Amino acid sequence: MARPSILYVTDLTYPARGRRYGDEDVHLSAALRTDFAVALCHPLDAAGLMGSFDGVVVRNSGPVLHYREQYEAFRAEALLRGTPVFNELTGRADMAGKQYLLDLSAGGHPVIPTAGAPDELHRLPEVPEYVVKPKLGADSIGLEFVGPERIAEACAGGGVLVQPRIDFRYEVSFYFVDREFQYALHTPDRDARWELAPYRPGGGDLAFAQRFVDWNTIDHGIQRVDACRTPEGELLLVELEDLNPYLSLHLLEEGQRERFTAATKDSLHRLLRG
Repeated sequence: MARPSILYVTDLTYPARGRRYGDEDVHLSAALRTDFAVALCHPLDAAGLMGSFDGVVVRNSGPVLHYREQYEAFRAEALLRGTPVFNELTGRADMAGKQYLLDLSAGGHPVIPTAGAPDELHRLPEVPEYVVKPKLGADSIGLEFVGPERIAEACAGGGVLVQPRIDFRYEVSFYFVDREFQYALHTPDRDARWELAPYRPGGGDLAFAQRFVDWNTIDHGIQRVDACRTPEGELLLVELEDLNPYLSLHLLEEGQRERFTAATKDSLHRLLRG
């Protein structure tokens, strides 16, 4: 029987700081070829090409804010055709912007306290410095640090969220395929965000990450739960990446990488079977 065909969406040349999109996607797409017929394309070409394939895999396609109009056209075309997309287009985390951080914070979830309007600033602790970033931002684009005297000014125009710049011991990321945990990585040096090392999570860590994956509305896809560890030992959500999370697969042991790839293939098969 013919292998199902996959349009693999990636920007191989995007200059990601500390990451090599091209290397990761060349290796992962090659691994998928044992089960699927795979063709790579740039995100700007995805809407026009998807009609010739059984499904679409969106991987390291870069920040959508650089091609918002074309991304919306891709989403509309996929929904119109009923084309299976991996990750599914039903996500309500980064796929839909940063509003979820405001919603989760207001709901009492363990996230960094977040406000999005001047009348919400009372929710934030008093600290020497705050982080202001666009709700539709990505990859730290548009992020700035401001003092307390500038918070109201920074969010007066809307379209941003404000968080305290908190102290933390390290950052840690948990990687899932569908709703199943695969591996975790952390930053031993908190000032070197992309110098990651393997991390062995405890039961409490896994329960923390699982709650956000279960909260999200994606049954087929790859999600990365980014968190920080406070000096008191608490984990707080930084970001739930459900659109095109970089996976740092080159840091995994071979067996671990093969298990991740196998889980991804299984998920794709289930998605295409409907």
